Amino acid sequence: MRKERLRRMGFAGSVTLFQREWMRGMRAEIIAVGTELLLGQIANTNAQYLSQKLAEIGIGVYFHTVVGDNAERLASVIRQAAARSELIVFTGGLGPTQDDLTKETVAEHLGVGLTIDQTAMARIEAFFRQRGITMTENNRKQALVLAGSHVFPNDHGMAPGMAAQRDGRTFVLLPGPPSELYPMVEKYVMPYLIGLKPEQQVFHSRVLRFYGIGESALEERLIDLIEQQDNPTIAPYAKEFEVTLRITARAANVDDAERLIQPVEREIRERLGEYIYATGETSLHEVLVDELNRRGATIACAESCTGGTVASLITSVPGSSAVMRGGVVCYTNEAKRQMLNVPEEVLAEAGAISEQTARLLAENIRATLGADVGISVTGVAGPDPAEGKPVGLVYVGVAVEGLPTLVKELRLAGRRQAIVGRAAKFALFYALQRLKER
Repeated sequence: MRKERLRRMGFAGSVTLFQREWMRGMRAEIIAVGTELLLGQIANTNAQYLSQKLAEIGIGVYFHTVVGDNAERLASVIRQAAARSELIVFTGGLGPTQDDLTKETVAEHLGVGLTIDQTAMARIEAFFRQRGITMTENNRKQALVLAGSHVFPNDHGMAPGMAAQRDGRTFVLLPGPPSELYPMVEKYVMPYLIGLKPEQQVFHSRVLRFYGIGESALEERLIDLIEQQDNPTIAPYAKEFEVTLRITARAANVDDAERLIQPVEREIRERLGEYIYATGETSLHEVLVDELNRRGATIACAESCTGGTVASLITSVPGSSAVMRGGVVCYTNEAKRQMLNVPEEVLAEAGAISEQTARLLAENIRATLGADVGISVTGVAGPDPAEGKPVGLVYVGVAVEGLPTLVKELRLAGRRQAIVGRAAKFALFYALQRLKER
């Protein structure tokens, strides 16, 4: 199965010129430093993010390594990485405590010292001064950088990033918190790495975001394009109950890359446009809130099996207070009757998990809270059936002023948490689609 998938993606059998040049490019590996990663206390999402960003500019990542906060083991990993990769990216271990060892260990490997970056030091001192907190001496450690290195400012934290070159190898050191690493990579690291590439070409991507279709089904609908791909390339991947498709073109400049991407994107939209909800790095709930804001519309939610997940997603978006009227978690039949006026005979005859109940919940929450859009979700999240109905059966209702109420029946697979997450995302997706029809 894996070989067949690689063949379809163009990485087995005949290899195109574009792919040969890609594979001959700079070899990279990512070293994540932190015992908490080894213990499973946090996930190594930085490596996933960095691999995606490096791929955008034609740098292939060959190895991911995780090592604990131990200088001897980290030194061993660095020696191994330097023997096989041209670009070595470190995440974590730049903080103020004794177990933050990345800078010191890399400096020893390179045979250089550490020096205070005065810009970083001023930022750290200002941070504590503005908050009226006495700065402990160990915080000065965060301003240390490799002597002679290229420094990446940390606009969202204290420890700066840095890059150093030695013997044909580039060492990039980045902070561990994603809230600091992501913006640093976007603003400073990517331009630096692009400048390292000898060819005067750019890799430019367009991201299409899909919901309501699985990765396998999406790939099957686009298989001819995937098999014929050369420049641009097409790469689908699943993420958080949805599918993302990245179209990447190589060209002399961004405008030329855009011209290569446009006909491919147009063909994909003709085939799968009904499932595309956005382009770029965004989310369903962000897009829905933006659309509501753009239209001056409001929304309200009535949730049973999702237990407030839809409302939580919407209100996680800055500015959602302008569009979110409120929500009700009507988990029991009593709540459905008392708070949202679902008649007893509907609950008794059709059941709480039914098209009729979903319709009434959506219409009544919209009317009760005076919203333009009402969303409802009712179903069986598991682990046991309910009302004689199977786990994964979910009804989503969307009531929009001026349109007939839409009710969708879903048959969702997975464990309880996955069913809840998918049901909530479907509710957002159908609300967005219906709102655009208004």
